[in-house]
Amino acid sequence: MTRPAARALIEATVDPGSFRSWDEPIDRGGHDPGYLAVLRRAQEKAGTDEAVLTGRASIRGHAAALVVSEFGFLGGSIGVATAERIVAAVRRATRERLPLIAAPASGGTRMQEGTPAFVRMVEISRAVVAHKASGLPYLVYLRHPTTGGVFASWGSLGHVAVAEPGALIGFLGPVVYRTLRGEPFPEGVQVAENLVDKGILDAVVPTEELAGVAARALALLSGTSGPVPPPAADAPRPPAADARPTHGGGDAWASISLTRRPDRPGVRELLRHAADDVLPLHGTQLGETDDALLLALTSFSGTPCVLVGQDRRTQSQHRPLGPAALRGARRGMRIAQELRLPLVCVIDTPGADLSAAAEEGALAGEIARCLAEMVELTVPTVSVLLGEGSGGGALALLPSRRVIAAGNAWLSPLPPEGASAILHGGPEQAPSVARRQRVRAVDLLAEGIVHAVVPEHAPAHEDPAGFARRVADECVRQIAAQR
Repeated sequence: MTRPAARALIEATVDPGSFRSWDEPIDRGGHDPGYLAVLRRAQEKAGTDEAVLTGRASIRGHAAALVVSEFGFLGGSIGVATAERIVAAVRRATRERLPLIAAPASGGTRMQEGTPAFVRMVEISRAVVAHKASGLPYLVYLRHPTTGGVFASWGSLGHVAVAEPGALIGFLGPVVYRTLRGEPFPEGVQVAENLVDKGILDAVVPTEELAGVAARALALLSGTSGPVPPPAADAPRPPAADARPTHGGGDAWASISLTRRPDRPGVRELLRHAADDVLPLHGTQLGETDDALLLALTSFSGTPCVLVGQDRRTQSQHRPLGPAALRGARRGMRIAQELRLPLVCVIDTPGADLSAAAEEGALAGEIARCLAEMVELTVPTVSVLLGEGSGGGALALLPSRRVIAAGNAWLSPLPPEGASAILHGGPEQAPSVARRQRVRAVDLLAEGIVHAVVPEHAPAHEDPAGFARRVADECVRQIAAQR
């Protein structure tokens, strides 16, 4: 497979003629003649003066700073001068309030320079952390190969991290592993596609698609998704959700039964019918993934946000919502806080995992940490009770500043059958228990637990698109009320 060098990648990704280099001449003083000869040969081979190119450009109209490795220059290795160039670019991007895109392809530290070069990974990471702390996006495109200290520092700090197809990505390079262990590294582990499966990377993106993905991410992460055309005159927007206890006042068990219908719209239908754009993220970046939770950058009516949504359809007795899902939710909370974006949490779960594996995976602690992190967020937050809201799995995403509920949504300490088992020794009394526990949206509104109810004059499954748009409209109103 032919993989583009640094200049070719830049040309293939940025708007024509928009790249402006930030690179200053390299001071080679202090190096011995033998190493200087190595550097000259590397420069001739790669056609660049160092193992990285930096500058600014526009990508489909979005301004961004770039840090792009040149693997042809000593394997993209990071020497002292390389690191200084990267740090200077990151700091300049922060000063100029530019999103930063890094495209590493590197074997790690330059062995000819040893420890002084090795510790510069700390300085690069410090600059990246400061950039993110300023509320600026940091995107990473991992190229073949990216290993060692680069992957273990600034290569793993992106808000969004994607990779070239088939790229070798890992901490320990295969040559080093074979030398130290006397055997080859297991096949298929340090491959981009496997890291996506394991929840470490968000996606595999071919070079020809990078500009489109980067532009979408920059739009959503920068809060500049652009205006959305107003609705046609003959299609008025629905009224705001009522703040009085007048909607969703049907029987509790009837509402619970409706939310359990397989055709009831969930978080994916909400995004399909009501979002301007959706850029899914994948996993925790900690080596875990759980399909019970959907994490995405999205926008409703021109309002970009981070969405953390429980996907009820992927949950079952054999695949319940577990600790990894909540760790994924916390990743979404951190992205929202770092980038000053609103957070929308969609609650729709029959309950969290009740198993030994969940206990040993710190499920209770993850619920607690979700609660703790959410109450400390300073960005606008909205929780949406979309359907089922059972137990600690629902509670984990509840403490937003504003909470809305669909007309038939409900919230309960346990599934009604479980509450019936505690009170009556079996599940048979679940309908009457649900009625007594005040689980309905209208009851939650009366108790001050939710702030608005999106009415279901017809059950959501009869008009999924209309239902999704009404919920999204209410989210946008509640976000605007917090600004």
